[in-house]
Amino acid sequence: MHTENRVTKANKLKIKKPKGYFCFACGTANPIGLNLEFYVSHDKVNTEITLNRYHAGWFDIVHGGIISTILDEVMSWTILYFRRCFFVTRKLEIKYIKPVKTGVPLIASGSMPACCDDEKIVRVAGELRDNHNSMLAKARGEFIIIRREDIQPGFKESEKEIFSFIDELEKSEKIVISD
Repeated sequence: MHTENRVTKANKLKIKKPKGYFCFACGTANPIGLNLEFYVSHDKVNTEITLNRYHAGWFDIVHGGIISTILDEVMSWTILYFRRCFFVTRKLEIKYIKPVKTGVPLIASGSMPACCDDEKIVRVAGELRDNHNSMLAKARGEFIIIRREDIQPGFKESEKEIFSFIDELEKSEKIVISD
């Protein structure tokens, strides 16, 4: 028996994201992207999405690459929110448990285990569930933290944008989503 485990609006804290970026997963300026929105509930960062036929790999089954993108992104935003640092994905392990059908409301969540972190590497867990709380996919990610002074010269312009966003996140108030 599955019990409903969806997050209610009463316990969501929306994470403000920057406008105008072309990131496929979260960018607001990408006309073919997922434009994921994120919120915090308890010790997890979450996103909700219903995928359509343009995200299918075969008939009405969502392409595995789309699933891995969503899980990588929710785990990344988990690090952004809880660690407030710049990083890159080092390793991503996905376990596909059940087929993910198009047209079904999904919730992806990321969490950070209390242990397993050091100054350079962060480990994060991710889950993808349907609207009946059925586990569809699990992920484990390993991310490398990049300090400001370690940014390569060719990325200096990106560095300004990245750390400006992290600084804004640091200053921003948590926004409560209301009905």
